[in-house]
Amino acid sequence: MSALAGPDDDGSLALRLAAYEGRPVAVAAQGPDVVNPAMIRHWCEVMGDTDPAHQGPGAVAPAAMLQVWIMRGGAPRRSGGTPERSAAYEELLALLDDAGCTAVVATDCEQEYLRPLRPGDVITYDAVIESVSPRKTTRLGTGHFITTRTEIRAGGELAGVHRFRILKYAPARAGTQGSRPRPVINRDTAGFWEGVAARRLLFQRCTDCGAPRFPWVPGCADCGSERWTAVRASGAGTVYTYTVVHHPPVPGATMPHCAGVIELAEGVRMAAEIRGVAPEGLRVGLPVTVEYADAGGTGDGQLIPVFRPVGAEDRDGDEGP
Repeated sequence: MSALAGPDDDGSLALRLAAYEGRPVAVAAQGPDVVNPAMIRHWCEVMGDTDPAHQGPGAVAPAAMLQVWIMRGGAPRRSGGTPERSAAYEELLALLDDAGCTAVVATDCEQEYLRPLRPGDVITYDAVIESVSPRKTTRLGTGHFITTRTEIRAGGELAGVHRFRILKYAPARAGTQGSRPRPVINRDTAGFWEGVAARRLLFQRCTDCGAPRFPWVPGCADCGSERWTAVRASGAGTVYTYTVVHHPPVPGATMPHCAGVIELAEGVRMAAEIRGVAPEGLRVGLPVTVEYADAGGTGDGQLIPVFRPVGAEDRDGDEGP
């Protein structure tokens, strides 16, 4: 029975789901690695964490690494469950699959830190299915939130508690996506959007210290000055980072939707859509240039800046800088 058709209407599914609350996901499982300096260093390098507490002989692991020590990577799972997924957990997911809730998305996690983790600590953990929510309807679709609670120990001593929540749902039926949300224009950003309307990409430069900045804000983060001037960017830049969005649908956008952070030649970065390139053609450092596209659906000809790889053919009819 499809979740969209109302699998909980007689209450039977809700009772079956509730029966899984309190059942184990993992019992006395051991983390794949002891706490070690190499993983701490890699984490800190990626996260830009320069706290001296995480360096040298007496280093402790950053608290936010709590889940890292129990993660097992992308190795294929065996049938019947693994330390991260017991047979009970697999049964719960299968029950929801049969109810039409075939899609899954992670929604949030909560962590409680009780003691620092140090190199050499051997990590063990126990996990249970803490709760399965009643049927919920979201923009993604209708389904149930599953929360697991994991107690993480170091040398047998409780070091932290990790709660992880997913939504197992039946995707909403495809329909009209609606129009793209209108850009937020206020007294701080009006100058930027006036520039876009004139097909000019503008950033701010502090009058007192000369620091460039974007997005537009009233004051300088470097010196605190409220004096600035608007400077026209060349529109040239490179992809600093990017993501390819497959779901949920972005109103007014063709899916998959490529979104990125562009580092402009002038040294500031801005978030924008990347067009004219397939997802597999995206890469960090890809040279791009700005174009101006109709935001679509606003009814007033609102333009937005988008970026396209240098030399890519313009198939959308957008106008260049």
